[in-house]
Amino acid sequence: MTPPPDHPNIQAVLAALRAGGAEASGARMRVLPDAVSTARAAAEALGVEVGQIANSLIFDAQGEPLLVLASGAHRVDTGKLAAQLGVESIRRADPKFVRAATGQVIGGVAPVGHPTPLRTVVDTALAGYDEVWAAGGIPHAVFPTSFAELLALTGGAAAAVAEGH
Repeated sequence: MTPPPDHPNIQAVLAALRAGGAEASGARMRVLPDAVSTARAAAEALGVEVGQIANSLIFDAQGEPLLVLASGAHRVDTGKLAAQLGVESIRRADPKFVRAATGQVIGGVAPVGHPTPLRTVVDTALAGYDEVWAAGGIPHAVFPTSFAELLALTGGAAAAVAEGH
């Protein structure tokens, strides 16, 4: 069953998009009939390349949440990222940590709309696409954006986060 577009998480994301100056944010949100909780599923549902999916990944950076907006085409190199950020270690967060940090569930975490702003890194691989897609707060919702807009909306830092790059 498709969730209604007035879901509280979708509304929080839309409010954050509007507050951040995203143009026509409400018209851009798409609620899909099926959950798209992986980059591959989202790309297939949208008819785009998997690299155009901006995965919102929450990591535990020494007890603090770290949001990494990574291209769906590759995996995050946590050792490399920890070194770039000057932290001892970064590890994938468990579902409870993710929900506490974002108010959203894994598979639907949006770049914005969280209870408090999160330290954010935006994968430079996303700059290679005119349009990228991000989750809208639930696994059924997505919206188009761009690398530049993700940086502006999140206050994130651009970084190469992929293994081998």
